[in-house]
Amino acid sequence: MADQQNHDTQLPDVVADAETAAGDELDARIQVLEEELAAAQDQALRLAADLQNVRRRAEQDVEKAHKFALEKFASDLLPVVDSLERGLELSSPDDQSIKAVREGMELTLKLLHDTLKRHQLEAIDPHGVPFNPEHHQAMAMQESTHVEPNSVLKVFQKGYLLNGRLLRPAMVVVSKAPSEAPPSIDEQA
Repeated sequence: MADQQNHDTQLPDVVADAETAAGDELDARIQVLEEELAAAQDQALRLAADLQNVRRRAEQDVEKAHKFALEKFASDLLPVVDSLERGLELSSPDDQSIKAVREGMELTLKLLHDTLKRHQLEAIDPHGVPFNPEHHQAMAMQESTHVEPNSVLKVFQKGYLLNGRLLRPAMVVVSKAPSEAPPSIDEQA
């Protein structure tokens, strides 16, 4: 009977130790699962953010493609506009023999300008404004006392913007300050 009592007192200790060990193992397993869950949730958030970024970039690319789809076509039309403008500059409005041709060129040029404007193509005609290297291409420098230095004196060819983006820079002559006369021989002595 003493063995039975001894065995009965040891049994609760063994059961308690087993429950404690099982509880510790269960706590460790729960902690591992919680860490895995947190890592999976973090990965899911990152993948969702990446997907959103890809979707936004794709939308921007499609928007740019729509916005600038006419770029090559518009570039090909600009020499036609230049030729019509040059033809009008070189023809005299007073010459009766070409009056009908000139009127036809003016109407054609107006129609072409209206069409280009409808498709967000705008001309850059910078005569008299300060030189802007982002929109102008300097073809020459010329001394001038009539305008501020670094101003556009003459426009050889208009520039164009398509939806606010430079399609072709304006070719211009830029003013510079007059240079001083070289010193004479007497002044050097």
